[in-house]
Amino acid sequence: MAELSTVARPYAEALFAVAKQDKAGLPAWAEQVQQLADIVAIEDVRVAMADPRLEDAQRASIFLGLVKPEASAAMQSFVTLLVANDRLSLLPFVAEQFHALKDEAEGVAQADITSAFPMSEQQVAELVKLLEPKFGLKLKPHVKTDASLIGGVRVQVGDHVLDTSVQAQLVRMRDKLVA
Repeated sequence: MAELSTVARPYAEALFAVAKQDKAGLPAWAEQVQQLADIVAIEDVRVAMADPRLEDAQRASIFLGLVKPEASAAMQSFVTLLVANDRLSLLPFVAEQFHALKDEAEGVAQADITSAFPMSEQQVAELVKLLEPKFGLKLKPHVKTDASLIGGVRVQVGDHVLDTSVQAQLVRMRDKLVA
């Protein structure tokens, strides 16, 4: 998978550079890129796009016909480029990297919060309020529950992990006792 991400990176960066200059704004572009990624994720679409009887122009036309509302001219050119280079299957990776570039430009980071117990919206908001100064970014929380944590939370923001779970504390205690 890392290889596909590496191949997708220049496409995402080029698309992001164009999107920054467009008056429609990054959120509109992010929405369009995600829609394209969602369309290419459909099995029937992937099969149709791999049909050897189709010319590149036909592939691009069929694919763009699935986009509602109609894609912008720049996005149409982008899809045509991907089809010509046989890279349409990279769209999910391009979308992922585009969103990461957008978040970075906006000073936002995704925070994966895993809790031992379900958290209310108020608890999540309070936790995010405490964490934002620590990371120096505006955080978008994604919360899930994992009972194996026993208690506490584990927060991952990019490469940084803050693990205050009981499970992690027990592992640290075990490591100290063994050492």
